[in-house]
Amino acid sequence: MRTKVLPSLLCVGLIAATSVLTGTAAFAAQPAPSAAQSDAAADIREKLERIPGLTVVSVTDKGGFPLYNLTLTQPVDHGDPGRGTFEQRFTLWHKSETAPVVHYTGGYGLSSSTREITTLLGANQVSVEHRYFNTSRPGDGVDWDDLNVWQQASDEHAIVEALKSIYRAKWLGTGASKGGMTQVYHERFYPDDLDAVVAYVAPNDANNRDDSVYESFFKTVGTPECRAALDAVQREMLVRRAAMLPRFEATSKEQGLTFKYLGSADRAFEFSVLDQVWNFWQSGTYTDCPTVPDAEAATDDELYKWSLDHGLIIYSDQGNGAEGSGPYYRQAAAQLGWADLKFKHLRDVRSYPDIYQPNSVLPADMRTLYNGRTIKDVDRWVSTRGEQMMFVYGQNDPWSAEQFKPSKHDSQLYVAPNTNHSALISKLTPEDRAKAEATVKRWAGQ
Repeated sequence: MRTKVLPSLLCVGLIAATSVLTGTAAFAAQPAPSAAQSDAAADIREKLERIPGLTVVSVTDKGGFPLYNLTLTQPVDHGDPGRGTFEQRFTLWHKSETAPVVHYTGGYGLSSSTREITTLLGANQVSVEHRYFNTSRPGDGVDWDDLNVWQQASDEHAIVEALKSIYRAKWLGTGASKGGMTQVYHERFYPDDLDAVVAYVAPNDANNRDDSVYESFFKTVGTPECRAALDAVQREMLVRRAAMLPRFEATSKEQGLTFKYLGSADRAFEFSVLDQVWNFWQSGTYTDCPTVPDAEAATDDELYKWSLDHGLIIYSDQGNGAEGSGPYYRQAAAQLGWADLKFKHLRDVRSYPDIYQPNSVLPADMRTLYNGRTIKDVDRWVSTRGEQMMFVYGQNDPWSAEQFKPSKHDSQLYVAPNTNHSALISKLTPEDRAKAEATVKRWAGQ
């Protein structure tokens, strides 16, 4: 099952892990600072080291400004701090104590790529690794019940509170896909932390039982001809299972992949095929439609190779365990929800009708039951009480099908035309882009 991350996905080639929920919204670094700016940054390390629980791990240069690699000691349970702690990784790209701060969450492991609004505002940027991804977890074992949206929001709150002792200008939260969701949850539980939020391609599965909006999306995205061709390829992959499975197994063996969690290579193959069309639209565009082969006329090799290059992701133990994207699937199973598509055109060629669920790709100790109370609460709060929140979606992005509804309190929603999961303000129509950029600058006090 797909993830909300485009870190390595980009819908091209085989990815030996999972298609994750990630967006882009990253921009190139800005020009180098003046000598005066460099001098003004000289004492930042000393100020950082005075913050209780914060450790300066290292400092490097990024575009002429210092990039600090940091950790902050966090409780595993903010409701019961005595249960233990872990070190949460984050970075600080420092430009000026008087500049705005962009607080960025990728929703997964640590990424310090420059974000779109950081460039727009000439801002400092704080980039936070999500709890229980990579090394931001307890060293003596993980209680996966502590991986929830409130705990992560509380982690971010602690970081913002700590750094506000240095940075007193405006703070804007941003993130794409799961990172955008993470910013929304932070804003819901700690609305006084940030002055505004700009969330890109952030799904809002407030009613996990109703996935009709996704079904409608796949009936309308692109052209009828492209949709029919993609469905035909997806179906033909399962019709030719006997020919495709050995190829799938050979590719998996080459990459050292196993399927203990899913149960067998055959189950993993079917799971991957089910996700293929979603991944095509998540990372590809309508311009890729002419490359879709004639499903019935294509040879086995042609069909398999095209699929590998256009959305066939291998879901393996290595990619979906605790050290990979497993924490995301745990969150999807527990709180975030999952688009459980019907695949009516595949009913007679599927062998495992109940496999398309987050728990299917997880090890047994990470599986859980779904509880949507918190996500429904966030949905209501955003639409009625959220303030200065901007949502940017992509017209052709399946993750953008189920959207947050902004309130009437200085909040906005934009859709980038003919754009996938890489939607940006810069990809909006000229009129919408001008409005959105002006709003972000106003929120930042510029």
